[in-house]
Amino acid sequence: MTEDGYRRLKRFAREAGLDEGEALSFLFENFTSVINEDNLEHRMRLFNADLEKRKK
Repeated sequence: MTEDGYRRLKRFAREAGLDEGEALSFLFENFTSVINEDNLEHRMRLFNADLEKRKK
């Protein structure tokens, strides 16, 4: 997990009153209703293009 992703997960969990594992479970169990399908493909391309640089 990237540092940015972990910080966002922690913030989401805190705001929702969940721990990180519960927040991930919620997101994956409700994935289709919490994503914007119109933006998903575009955001995934951007994420993949930047991923190697972010790992360093």
